[in-house]
Amino acid sequence: MTRFLADAMLGRLARWLRAIGCDTVQLPIDAPDSDLVERARREDRILLTRDRHLLRELRPHRALQIRSDAPLEQLREVVAACAIARPRELFTRCLVCNAPLLDVRLEDVADRVPPGAREVPGRLRRCPICDRVYWRGSHARRMETALGTAFAE
Repeated sequence: MTRFLADAMLGRLARWLRAIGCDTVQLPIDAPDSDLVERARREDRILLTRDRHLLRELRPHRALQIRSDAPLEQLREVVAACAIARPRELFTRCLVCNAPLLDVRLEDVADRVPPGAREVPGRLRRCPICDRVYWRGSHARRMETALGTAFAE
């Protein structure tokens, strides 16, 4: 699958890309543009940016200029431009730190899952880096609905 580096102004887009399983990293907001371009090149990532100046002056090897202000429209732009197919499974990466999620048993994280969510069918997952726990609650279901609009049928 295609790997991305989103500039700091595209944080919400980065989260949506992670939700569909795309390896998407970001550097801190104070990282120089040259660091973005170098890391994207070194790690063979497509640089996602709205910064026309960066694209014009630094000419990254692989880049996509994002035109929309709306995160879901930005996601549609990336999906179309990179021909990303609808994934078989959503939410396989941490939305915050990008690490692949690990399946966990309810017994191992029960103290971190709200009582109502313990009865929700579906997998429980944990990020091995930041230790966040994920389950398929109402927030995930709303995100799934929104993500459906990103893929052309």
